Formats: sequence, C-alpha cells, structure tokens
Amino acid sequence: MIQQAMMGIGLTLMLAVSTMAQEQPLASSVISTQQADPLGSWNDGPTKAAILQFVQDVTKEGGPKFVPPEQRIATFDNDGTLWCEQPVVQFEFAIHRIKAMAGDHPEWKELEPYQSVLAGDVQNLVDDLASGGHEFLKVIETSHAGMSVEEFDRHVKEFFATAKHSKFDVAYTQLAYAPMVELLAYLRANGFKTYICSGGGIDFMRVISEETYGIVPENVIGTNGRNEFKQVDGQWQLFKTADHLFFNDKATKPTGIDLHIGRKPILAGGNVRSGGDIGMLTYCHSNTLPSFQLLVNHDDDNREFAYAEKDNASLKAAKAQGWNVVNMKTDWKTMFSND
Repeated sequence: MIQQAMMGIGLTLMLAVSTMAQEQPLASSVISTQQADPLGSWNDGPTKAAILQFVQDVTKEGGPKFVPPEQRIATFDNDGTLWCEQPVVQFEFAIHRIKAMAGDHPEWKELEPYQSVLAGDVQNLVDDLASGGHEFLKVIETSHAGMSVEEFDRHVKEFFATAKHSKFDVAYTQLAYAPMVELLAYLRANGFKTYICSGGGIDFMRVISEETYGIVPENVIGTNGRNEFKQVDGQWQLFKTADHLFFNDKATKPTGIDLHIGRKPILAGGNVRSGGDIGMLTYCHSNTLPSFQLLVNHDDDNREFAYAEKDNASLKAAKAQGWNVVNMKTDWKTMFSND
C-alpha cells in the first residue's frame, strides 16, 4: 500500500511539472517570474507600484478586490504597446509583398496606392490611417488576400526571418518592449489570461505572438476578413479574402473583445498615437470589477521614438478617467530585451 501511494505521489508530481512546463512558452517568462522583482525592467515609481498593488489586490483570496482567475482578463494593443510601431511592422510586410508581386502587375507603376509603395513614398499612406486608412487598407488587402492561410503564414515567416528595422538593425521581433513582455509573464504567473487586441491583422500577429509574447494564437484579436474554405487542386484549404472586413480599431475593439472572449477585461494596455485604444481602455474601465488601464506614452526619442497625437486625445482621456500613463523615458529601465 505504501509503495502504491508513493508511486501515486510521484506520478502526480511528474504531471504537475509537465503542466507547468507547458504553461511557460517563453524562457524569459520563467526567468522574470522567478526574480525577486517581477518587473525588473521597470524603474521604481508610481506606475510600477500601481501595477504591483493591483495584481496583489485582485489575487488576494478573501480580499475586498479579489477577482476569480476565470475573470482575470488582460487585453493589450500590439503596435506601439507591445512592440515598436515606427514603422508599422505589418505595413512593412505589405510593402515587401507588393514589391515581390509587382512583376506580375506592370500597371501598378502608374496606379495608386501601389505607385507610391514602389517609389518608396509611403508616409502619406501611413498618415491616411488617421482618417480611416482606406488607401492603407487597400495595400494590406492586395498583399494579404487571395492565398491560402498556409501560404500566407509562410510569407510572414520568411519576412521575419530576413527583414530588419532601419534604425535598430535587428529583426522586428527583437523590438518587443522588454517591460511589457515582463508584465505579460507576471500577469500569467498570477492567473491572468493575456490577449492581444490590435488593429493589426489577426493572421499576421498569430504567426509570431506565441514566440514573441507568450500569447497563444487563439488569444489574438485583430482586423480580419472572412476566410473561405474551398477545394483547390484536390485539397481543401482556407483561403484569405478581403470580404466582410472587420477593422479592429478604436470603437470596434470592445466589439472584437466581446466576440472573441465574452468577458470584459479587468486590465487593458494601449498607447498614444491615433486614439485607437481609447475605446478598449474605456471598455475596461466600465467593468464593475476592479480594473486597471495602462497607456504607453512615447516620449523617449533617444532609446526609441517620441511622438504624440495632435489633439492629445489619449492623454486627455487618461487624465479624465484616471488611467495610468507609462512614460517610456522615466518608467522603463530597459527598452528592448537586447539593450
């Protein structure tokens, strides 16, 4: 009987160790959560203290602000919140694809917006995002649709294997913000489910989300068209289309969250640029449970970039609603993991 009991305990321990290993997708996550300071890439200050206090409050069983694990939902924008968005990485991929496809489309040399892309004059297309991004989206749709999901994944992987940032001369996936990757790991270690909720394409982000952030593909919410399941050359495959495009940005982010998760987040992170995250942070703030809103302010032109909105809409919303503002220059000890 004793021998059987010991065997049972041994099996239980083996299963527990195996489960823990499966739940830690990033080596850096394991390191950061084992450190005495779980947010070592953050400078000590009110923002870091507020994050630690919030997590402590919502995870303290029996406490007045305790939130059960199944309701600990955290959603984060991607571009400018989790990694560098100057330039927008998915647009860089779209430019890469347009140039690769141009040989089959000689008419693009005199047809906008492709003429601008081929000439390297794309700033007007990026600026167009503030007014709806119709020309920007046309480039995205042309470079993304009409291929199988598997083919698209292959193109994305090839892009990330070769493309480098023009300023930092490293792969784009190395430009994830170390403090935010650390925060994601810290939240997961405390029973949170972490999600990306971005205006970026859902299929594009899913290719790199797990390796870069430890966020599994099914926890990615983004802009998407209706994929079509059809048979081609005797094989059934999903094909990407631009039909029924859902643009997951600004006021539609809460819609995307509700559709994919079915729960309001108790923590949401976004950034200053276009006002695109005000809707998500407001939605989080409307939760009847304790909640926390984080707005990344790009004010460090030395280590990254400095930019703001012309009307300061995001910072004004943060001040009016009491959100926590992350000032890169003073709140982050480290910018990127390779610093």
